Amino acid sequence: MMMYRDDFKILDQKVYGRPLVYLDNAATTQKPQVVIDALRSYYEQLNSNIHRGVHYLSQKATDEFEMARETVRRFINAKNSYEIIFTRGATDSINLVAASLGRTCLQAGDEIIVSEMEHHANIVPWQFLCEERGCILKVIPINEEGILQIDKLPELISSRTRLLAITHVSNTLGTINPIKKIIEIAHNQNVPVLIDGAQAVAHCKVDVQDLDCDFYCFSAHKMYAPMGIGVMYGKEEWLNKMRPYQGGGEMIKQVTFAKTTYNELPFKFEAGTPSVGDAMGLKVAIDYLENIGMEKIATYESELLNYAVERLTTIPGIRIYGNAPQKSAIVSFNIGKIHPSDIGTIIDKLGIAVRTGHHCTQPIMDHFGIPGTVRASFALYNTKKEIDDLYEAVDRARMMLE
Repeated sequence: MMMYRDDFKILDQKVYGRPLVYLDNAATTQKPQVVIDALRSYYEQLNSNIHRGVHYLSQKATDEFEMARETVRRFINAKNSYEIIFTRGATDSINLVAASLGRTCLQAGDEIIVSEMEHHANIVPWQFLCEERGCILKVIPINEEGILQIDKLPELISSRTRLLAITHVSNTLGTINPIKKIIEIAHNQNVPVLIDGAQAVAHCKVDVQDLDCDFYCFSAHKMYAPMGIGVMYGKEEWLNKMRPYQGGGEMIKQVTFAKTTYNELPFKFEAGTPSVGDAMGLKVAIDYLENIGMEKIATYESELLNYAVERLTTIPGIRIYGNAPQKSAIVSFNIGKIHPSDIGTIIDKLGIAVRTGHHCTQPIMDHFGIPGTVRASFALYNTKKEIDDLYEAVDRARMMLE
C-alpha cells in the first residue's frame, strides 16, 4: 500500500544512517498526518473542557467528542453509543471491568477463565480480583503450534464460572482465536465474555453485535490513533449492573455528604476530564482506516505475513512461534540459542525496529521454555522490501552471533 506510506512522515527518517524499517506495530502503530493534524487543530482552535460548558468552545468540543464516540460505535457496530466507554487504553478498559464487575457480581469461590496466551493486561487484573474476592483463576491451554485448545473450555466451565476473558489476537503468536465460537460455548453456559481486542481492531473488521461479546476492549494507539485513549464496549445490561470504576466529576448525578447517585451511561464510567483531543484523533484514525477498507488492509497484511514467513524460514536454525492457520501479521522467532535481545540490538543498528523480550506474555514464554523472542509485526505501510531488509539483517546477526 505504497500510496498510503507517504501519510506517515516518521517513516522517511534515517536511524544510524540507514532508512528506518519500522516493524514494531504490535507495540504501537505510527500516526498518519491527518491524525497529527487533528490533534494540532483541537489544541489550536477548540481546547476546552467538555460537557456542561455553555460557551462556544466547550459546546463545540463536546459535539466533536460525542461524534468520536458515535464513530467508534459505528466502527465496531455497537447497538448504542452509550455502550462505548472512553478509557486510557485496553489495559484501563480491562481493569475497569475487573474492578466494577468484582464489586458487583463476584464472591469467594467464583471462577474466571483466561487463556495461556493472554497479555499480562488480561491476567493480572483478574489475579487482583482473585486475591481480593477469593475467586479462582482457570486457564485454557495452548498447543505447540500456538493454537488455543478450545476443546478444553467446556470442562473448565462450571456453575461458579462468572466470566471468560480472552484475547481476539495474540500479540506474541499472532494467533487469531475463533472468538465467535468461544463466545457461543460460554454463552451456552450463561457465562459472559470479555474480549481483549487490542491486536485486532486495526487489522480486521470487528462487529460486536455479530460476535455477541459482552465486553470488547482496545487501545487507540495500536490503530494509528494517539496514545492515552482507548475503548471499553459493554452491553447495556452489564453496564447498568456494574458499579462505577472511579469516583469524581462527570460520573455523578447528585452528590451530598449523605449519598451520591451516579450518572447515566456512558458518563457513569468516565470520571474526570477525558482526553478530548485524543478522542478526535481516534475519530480521524477510524475514518482513515475505513477509507482504505478493513478487508483491503487484512488482505495486504496477510500477503506481508506469508512473504515474511517464506523469507525468514530459510535462515538456518530459526524457529517461529505461532503457526496457527488463522494468523495476524506477527512473526515471533528465535535462532538456535542466541538470545533475542542480542539479535534485536544488532539489527537495530541496521535500521530495523523490532521488539524483543517476553512481550508481556510470560506464560507463553514459560510454555515454550524460552526467555523471549524477536517479534516483527507488520502494518499497512510496510513493504516486501522492508521484509527483505529484515531477512538480511537477521541473517547477518546470526552469522555474527553463532
